[in-house]
Amino acid sequence: MGFDPRGVGYSTNINCPEPGDNPGPLPDGPLARDTARRLYDAQVRDNAACGRSDPAFLAQLTTLNVARDLDRIRTGLHERKLNFLGISWGTWLGVVYRSTFPTSVGRMFLDSVAIPRFSIPAFEKGRDAAAVALRTGYDTNPRRFTDIDDTFDGDFIALAASQDAPAWPLASQVLKELRDATGPTAPPTVKEVVSEPEPPSEPPADLPEQGNRTMNRAAFCNEDPARLGFDAAWAAYRQRLADNPMTSPNRGFSAGCAGWPLPVQQVRLRPGGGSLVLSGHRFETPSPYEWTWQTKAIVGGTVYTVNDDVHGSVLRVPECAADLLTYFTTGEIDHGCAGVPVPTGPDLPSAEALSRTDRAQRIDQRESLAISSGWTVADTVVRGT
Repeated sequence: MGFDPRGVGYSTNINCPEPGDNPGPLPDGPLARDTARRLYDAQVRDNAACGRSDPAFLAQLTTLNVARDLDRIRTGLHERKLNFLGISWGTWLGVVYRSTFPTSVGRMFLDSVAIPRFSIPAFEKGRDAAAVALRTGYDTNPRRFTDIDDTFDGDFIALAASQDAPAWPLASQVLKELRDATGPTAPPTVKEVVSEPEPPSEPPADLPEQGNRTMNRAAFCNEDPARLGFDAAWAAYRQRLADNPMTSPNRGFSAGCAGWPLPVQQVRLRPGGGSLVLSGHRFETPSPYEWTWQTKAIVGGTVYTVNDDVHGSVLRVPECAADLLTYFTTGEIDHGCAGVPVPTGPDLPSAEALSRTDRAQRIDQRESLAISSGWTVADTVVRGT
């Protein structure tokens, strides 16, 4: 059984109005402080306008309230306990539910543990001087080609360098072509990855939305006390650039929840009942592996290590999915699985791995992670026992 959390899909939802002002296009290359200030002020105004658009409803969009809704589902189904699979944001919902209703959990498996208020370690697990030099060079001298409209600056190099392992061969080819490019036209792989993808087919008219950005923003800003002023947000952004010179985007600056006008409603985590497995991916960045162990220290459980860097991949890898099935069937779990393999051989992955849409999503994701905001609502599956 799955369910739509309040604020999403078939549940009652709301969409905040579009921002009333646009800070305009950003210049290529490193972000200047005055440009960042302009972005910050616009985002603060947007947060304030969103929060005031329907404060009575938006104040109810919290993880704790979704956990209460979930327990009402359990009660309505006359189930004594629930088995629970949560992925990404669903892991945060899982630990909040287990903390709030400790006697109502049977078996709980949380994949890519996402606890937004933990300190964020450096994204970069390794660093190559030549790649950093390439990024710095494109920051200083952004490159354009005559046959495509895109500008290639340090942010594009950072995007290529921060791909998940399945896209490494493609990313390596892109970086090689940009390093060696001398002519006026774009190298072939570079041109392919920035080309417009085929438009997706129209979804059925009655298909519910798969996520809701307003619920996303409200759920985290309602719970996030870090509503930073500009100076603190700018200092945090500059520190990320210093810590991650290869993969941190120049324009990954965000005001986070600054300006959100509704009261903070923090959740207290505590150990709960039932069996808990915390699945962490050793090399991933959206949910750093360190979060898995930090969560265990607070709420307990068993750590299951996935030896890849792909967010929420357990269901996509047969070996890992088999372990998951065994856990929910018997209660037994191995220590981990190999995860998504790194591609080998001459064939490159699909160019969609570095598409323009993916570029925007990844940069937006890193902005959100930087100041405790912006996890999208992910899958949650519940089964009674």
